[in-house]
Amino acid sequence: MPSTSSAQSSSGRALRVAVIGGGIGGLTLGLALRRRGLTADIYEQAAELAEIGAAVALSANATRELERLGLGPALDAVSTEPTELIFRDGRSGARVAAHPVRDGGAYRTRFGAPYYGVHRADLQKVLSGGLAGAGLHLGHRLAALDQRGDVMMLAFENGAEVEADLVIGGDGVRSPVRRWITGGEKVRYSGTSAFRGVVPMGLLPSLPDRQAIQFWMGPDAHLLHYAIGGEADSVNFFAVVEGPGTWTSERWLAGIAPGEHRAGFSGWHPAVIEMLDALPQTQRWGLFVTDPLRRWHRGRAVLMGDSAHAMLPHHGQGANTTIEDAVTLAELLAAGGARDLDRTVRRYQDLRQARTRTIQRSAWATNRLLHLPDSVGPGALARRDARMARFPEDFGWIHAFDARAVVGKAAAEDSRAA
Repeated sequence: MPSTSSAQSSSGRALRVAVIGGGIGGLTLGLALRRRGLTADIYEQAAELAEIGAAVALSANATRELERLGLGPALDAVSTEPTELIFRDGRSGARVAAHPVRDGGAYRTRFGAPYYGVHRADLQKVLSGGLAGAGLHLGHRLAALDQRGDVMMLAFENGAEVEADLVIGGDGVRSPVRRWITGGEKVRYSGTSAFRGVVPMGLLPSLPDRQAIQFWMGPDAHLLHYAIGGEADSVNFFAVVEGPGTWTSERWLAGIAPGEHRAGFSGWHPAVIEMLDALPQTQRWGLFVTDPLRRWHRGRAVLMGDSAHAMLPHHGQGANTTIEDAVTLAELLAAGGARDLDRTVRRYQDLRQARTRTIQRSAWATNRLLHLPDSVGPGALARRDARMARFPEDFGWIHAFDARAVVGKAAAEDSRAA
């Protein structure tokens, strides 16, 4: 049966929060609410928790919040902290720019929290272990959503029917909750696709700087990789190419012909080809994004994570901004927002929309920089390299962000204005 919250809604009874989606965002929100004396019911369509994808890079804007939730030691035990961030020429392998991360404690000193590479399954175990199953309902695929007065009515394909005071859609790029809020899909193919995998380190003898997070850049393609696991014994890679021009599959995945994964990397450094060929590649991932949404909420339903702001992964911020969303919502609800949910969801959107849109736009721009063709000439390539050398200065604002502090500052401003 759905659990109850210690917070009270405007009706005076315990607040009923329903979170759709048991991924990184949903589990983090459940933990963040519980830390603040609230509870939520999390409805996950899968019969068991299983993240799509291989790994995730967690930057300080997320790890500081996970540490505040008491997950720091468990997360550290299953993660690798990169030695450096390195940008390379994809064909020659030359180091274009490099910035220390673990080396010298540079990243933690600058941002106050670590940068980790972690397998998604391990991250999910850490989050679900912290939640200990409280309020988690598996095998619940949302079939219908409606609002009657101030009450949200949820129906699931397994026949379950639930009432809630607030519904939070953490249900991914093709979000049913978003369709209810916006009346449309609002998701589109980016024109780029990717090949990915997790490779045992022993299969990569040509790989330089094995524990660094590295971008290999070239015409119309790039390869990102970083070590994962408590022993740094595996490498997660994500190889992005321009095209195909259209995406006809209704799924994120499409089959490929033998050797098709290498087509965009002809003539690249042996370490790149070695990584691409280390595992059988039979499919490519279409990269989809959400168009910027005018509104993230309707009535007593609101969006978080990819359902609100799915972005290209070139800043590695999909999971990180989702964690920010979860903490922001939890802080607002704990600060008395349960008594005026309409105001709370508006305030949440105000605090999150501009930042996530800016990161979305920056990820598009970064895609263009990483994929510059030779035809742009040496001057443009030199300017790209200079941008990569300024990476900490240009993009440190992403990592320095403190979601809890931002909510606190907004609350103080609201108090002064009252």
